Amino acid sequence: MDPFTISCIILVVGAFCLIYEVFSPGGFLIIPGMVLLVLGIVGLVLPDILMSVWSPVIALVVAVPVTIVTLKVYQHLAKPEPPATTVMESLVGREGKVTVPTEADSMKGKVKIGTDTWSATSDEPLETGTEVVVESSEGVHVHVRRK
Repeated sequence: MDPFTISCIILVVGAFCLIYEVFSPGGFLIIPGMVLLVLGIVGLVLPDILMSVWSPVIALVVAVPVTIVTLKVYQHLAKPEPPATTVMESLVGREGKVTVPTEADSMKGKVKIGTDTWSATSDEPLETGTEVVVESSEGVHVHVRRK
């Protein structure tokens, strides 16, 4: 296969990597995509270098700064945050709405508190749509009363 055809194939694969990265960020295909694009362009301009020992050197020279810049950009875009957790005690006193009817001594009921749904029990049967207040919580279960 001649260097021109190889260069064109390398360019196409590099372009696909970059396009994939645009539509699915975080796959880190920007790094191989950029390396392949540069190697493809070098192969078109200087075909003798593409098939020499200089090809891996060029790839490394391109890959290192592109990797560093990509990591820095992604760190800036998605700053790490601690995971969101709900402490059981923080539910006490919160208000919610029954989504599945509750019964005494049964965890079949469900209540929605904020954006989360919790297994629930109550001292009296509560129908769907009833507004409730959390009296206590244990694990992923809450005990509620009518508001």
